[in-house]
Amino acid sequence: MRQTRYQTIADELRAQISGGAFAAGRLLPSEAELSDTFTASRVTVRRALDVLRDEGLLDSRQGFGWFVAADPLRQSLAHLGTIESQLEAEGLSSARRVIDFRFVSAPARVRDVLGPGNVLRVRRINLANGEPFALVTVWCPEQFGAALSRADVERSPFYELIGVELGGAVQTIGAAAASAADAELLGVPTGSPVLRCDRVTQSVAGVPVLVSEHVFPAHLTEFVVDLPHVEASMAPSGLRLVD
Repeated sequence: MRQTRYQTIADELRAQISGGAFAAGRLLPSEAELSDTFTASRVTVRRALDVLRDEGLLDSRQGFGWFVAADPLRQSLAHLGTIESQLEAEGLSSARRVIDFRFVSAPARVRDVLGPGNVLRVRRINLANGEPFALVTVWCPEQFGAALSRADVERSPFYELIGVELGGAVQTIGAAAASAADAELLGVPTGSPVLRCDRVTQSVAGVPVLVSEHVFPAHLTEFVVDLPHVEASMAPSGLRLVD
C-alpha cells in the first residue's frame, strides 16, 4: 500500500531521531519550519507529529513546541547537592561551560544577603549529555572568590572551592518565562516555561556565603521532596503566595 504524505514525514523524522539528529529533550524545528522543509501543509506536518507522539517518541507543550520525549530529571530537595551530582546519579554525563567570570558590585538583592562590597559573579551553562540543561549564576563574596580562576570554577563546584564548611541552604522555586537571552543559551523558545530556583547557601555558623540562581527548561526537570509526616493540613509545607 502506498504511504500517505504524513506517514512519509513521520518516517523521516523517526529516522532522524533514531539516528541521533535530535537528542532526548531536544526541541524540533517549529511546525512552520517543518512545513517548509518537507514542502507540506502544517495540517499534514501536525498529523505526522501526532503519529510520533502516539508512539511515545515526541511530546509537546503549549508555548514550547515539539521535542523528543524524555523523562524529566527528578532532583531531590532532601539534601544540599550540585547539579553535577544529580545528573551523574541518573547516569547522565555532566559538563559545565563558564560564559562569564568577573568581579562586580553586588546587585541589591545579592547585597541584601551577602552584605556590601564586590562579589565574584560567575555565569555558566550546565550540560547533560552535551545538551543545555541549566543556566546558573553564582555570586560569591570577594573574600572567597579572590583566589579563584575561571578554570577553577569551570572544573569544580563552588562548594569544593571556597574553603568553608557548609551548613545548608534555603531554596525558593518558582515558575517563570524564558527571557530572550536565557532562551538562546538554553536552546528553547523565548517565553517558554522555565523553573527558576534562587538559593542562599550558608556556612555551619549560619552565615550566607553564596547566592545562586538556577534556570531550568521546565520539560527537563522536576523537583521532589519527601513529606514523611501527615498533619491536619495536607498542603505541601513551604508554600507562600507571590505578590
